[in-house]
Amino acid sequence: MSIEDVLLLAPAFFAGALILSTHVPLGRQVLARGIIFLDLAIAQLAATGALVTLLLVHDHDAWQAQVGAGMAALAGALLLNECDKRWPDIQEAIIGSTFVLSATLALLLLATDPHGGEALRELLAGQILWVTWEQLLPLLSASVCVMLLRAYGRGTLFGFYVPFALAVTVSVQMVGVYLVFSSLILPALAVRLLPGTRGLLIALGIGVTGYLLGLAASWHADLPAGPAIVWGLAICALLGGQLLRVRTANA
Repeated sequence: MSIEDVLLLAPAFFAGALILSTHVPLGRQVLARGIIFLDLAIAQLAATGALVTLLLVHDHDAWQAQVGAGMAALAGALLLNECDKRWPDIQEAIIGSTFVLSATLALLLLATDPHGGEALRELLAGQILWVTWEQLLPLLSASVCVMLLRAYGRGTLFGFYVPFALAVTVSVQMVGVYLVFSSLILPALAVRLLPGTRGLLIALGIGVTGYLLGLAASWHADLPAGPAIVWGLAICALLGGQLLRVRTANA
């Protein structure tokens, strides 16, 4: 890989690193709460909210799409938080139903659109390879806000559901639903038995390595970047988790 190739991939890599900085801690919290598919449901709600907005304003690059995504993600987060209080025994079923309803709504909205297939692919797989340096500034700002909310809102709605909605809103249009879910869950899953800062740092390392592997594979083999990074994360999480188990058993 030449220097020119590295420079072209640099914005995508730094976008991934910023996404991991918020998604990995949130993913560990999701695993601890036992609501694994919450991230998938919120990501799909954000994507569908953006899609609805784009169809209304007829502008693919409209800033209103980010607003629509944020409103849908926040509304979904508030709704699921309320459901968690009222019906905790069926929370996973409600989350799954929310995801299915949101996903099928996107399909219905795109059914008569001649470019519907392409739009749906972008919603699911994202376009991380085409991220620019300018797009990293709002992503960085959102990452800082998420960290502050989590730090000062512990034990409240602002400690989990609101920062979760914010993180997903900013990332889902950039990297797609699949990569949002994978960034949240796979690194956290690999270190699920390691508590505290050590587990967090190892999970971040696994995530960064997965992004590097996926971007390299995408560039060299001319593969879609989002799915390639998902597989990179999965491979790194599997190998990293296995290595941690072996080291723990031999300790």
